[in-house]
Amino acid sequence: MNRRHAVAAEFFGTALLLMVVVGSGIMGESLAGGNAAIALLGNSIATGAGLYVLISVLGPISGAHFNPVVSLTFWRSGELTLGVFAAYVIAQMCGGVFGVWVTHAMFDLPLVQFSTKVRSGIPQWVSESLATGVLLATIHLGLRHAAERVPLMVALIVTAGYWFTASTFFANPAVTVARSFSNTFAGIQPADVAGFIAAQLLVGAVACACLKRRESS
Repeated sequence: MNRRHAVAAEFFGTALLLMVVVGSGIMGESLAGGNAAIALLGNSIATGAGLYVLISVLGPISGAHFNPVVSLTFWRSGELTLGVFAAYVIAQMCGGVFGVWVTHAMFDLPLVQFSTKVRSGIPQWVSESLATGVLLATIHLGLRHAAERVPLMVALIVTAGYWFTASTFFANPAVTVARSFSNTFAGIQPADVAGFIAAQLLVGAVACACLKRRESS
């Protein structure tokens, strides 16, 4: 693996993911005529389609994590060094915010803004715990049993997750932070970011422990 290329892939892949998520949310809301279900449908389909392409294209370069929790599990399982893991997380966090700013520029919105959308409370945190667990299980079990189908499986579970979780399936600290910088359909107010990330990291830690136990057994 070429480290420079891999880190660049994580930066631009996460940026493009956020462009898809935030941009389709803006477009969906503007065209839905006030119907939140139609806006969410457009948002979820676009996100799933974008993820499939991004994972398929960038997977051979970096693994197409686009997610610090996913990278954490690969570091703990020994597939990433600590240095590469740290570089991935920085690239993902910076790439996500960059993607949001580019999306704002495309839609002629103020580049720097903060969301006012409330996403807080136990149901939201439970949803994010479930979403993160389901995502990690899909990735790691998929790689073990049907590696060639992982891009499709991740795309489909994220699309479905928009609808079966109360939080609309963030499951990603980089995405969570980046979406707090967009006061649009896909946003989350900054005050609620910590709760989401705590839930995501808690499940990530459990997943790391399970992976370690499997390796030692």
